[in-house]
Amino acid sequence: MIFDVNVYLSRWPFRRLPHDETNQLVRKLKQNQIQQAFAGSFDGLLHKDIRTVNQRLVADCKTNGSDLLIPVGTINPRLPGWEDDVIACHEEWKMPGVRLHPNYHEYQLSDPAVKKLFAMAAERKLFVQIAMRMEDDRTHHPLMRIPDVNFEPLPDLMKQHDQLQVTILNGMKSLRGANLTRLTENPNLTIEIAMLEGVGGIEKLMKQVPYQQILFGSYLPFFYLESSLNKLKESDLGMEIETQITWENARARFLNASR
Repeated sequence: MIFDVNVYLSRWPFRRLPHDETNQLVRKLKQNQIQQAFAGSFDGLLHKDIRTVNQRLVADCKTNGSDLLIPVGTINPRLPGWEDDVIACHEEWKMPGVRLHPNYHEYQLSDPAVKKLFAMAAERKLFVQIAMRMEDDRTHHPLMRIPDVNFEPLPDLMKQHDQLQVTILNGMKSLRGANLTRLTENPNLTIEIAMLEGVGGIEKLMKQVPYQQILFGSYLPFFYLESSLNKLKESDLGMEIETQITWENARARFLNASR
């Protein structure tokens, strides 16, 4: 069984992607032993009406993947009333967590609103996912040059909430060395493997990061699902560690803790 923590629904703004129809995406996941997946929405990147984005996400998950897709709502703390969006994600739609895109929404993690958002999430036992990037900077549209998220303020933010679970999405192309080590010193910080590169990448990553903090993520439909599945095959993990990375870590941290 596999738990995918990094899936998106709706349409990537700049081109059509294979499996960007939700029923096709769900079929692809099921064909590859994905039992559950956290799903955000590409609409959350550029749309200003975040409540409607999250409403559509919930309806889409329920209609096309109720036994598999778990909606994770977008929050944009630069918009008026974003606090109500957090409350709706938690109370109205019973989401276990929220997803942030600071670079697309033009704020830094040092912004006071992020501190408030983290406090709200911690109080409500919501996890927080933060996407470091959405695509390789070499393929950006010339009018949309989007920098990577700066995670320097994150360790201090997390220290203020010792139970808050935070996951970095799409970070493994840029996070390396001391920067990665500093982030993962906090055991409540997890990373996923969608943008991890190199043969035997997970084994190499485990020399820096405990396997208990590594999650399976595919970034479907932007990436091919097989890319992340092959990363499991390329590394000699053993059944116990592979099960932890592909299933147990996510279930224990995000679903059991939110009940």
